[in-house]
Amino acid sequence: QVQLVESGGGLVQAGDSLTLSCAVSGRIFNSYTMGWFRQGPGKEREFVAALNWSGVDTYYADSVKGRFTISRDNAKNTLYLQMNSLKPEDTAVYYCASRPNGVVFTTTNQYPYWGLGTQVTVSS
Repeated sequence: QVQLVESGGGLVQAGDSLTLSCAVSGRIFNSYTMGWFRQGPGKEREFVAALNWSGVDTYYADSVKGRFTISRDNAKNTLYLQMNSLKPEDTAVYYCASRPNGVVFTTTNQYPYWGLGTQVTVSS
């Protein structure tokens, strides 16, 4: 079983930066594709960013491209999301997710393992 625990969320002002972390345990982290998703108030869960097992191939939603950076440290079994120039519309619960092979997908139904999420609130 894979366990994922997000941390680093909080209340910030527009324009601020925040870094989320996702600690992974239970399986071989460095062979898993990892992703970040978010769910804003009254909205469906949506893709934010994902990367392959090595971290070389990264994918971003258009809404965060150029502002967010996804990365991983396989030695620490940890996934990160560096968020810069935050906007009120980035307010959401942020979830990390993993899938046990090398193909990177941007849809929620391709990820069998999920954390419980961390709240990010951006005030204007």
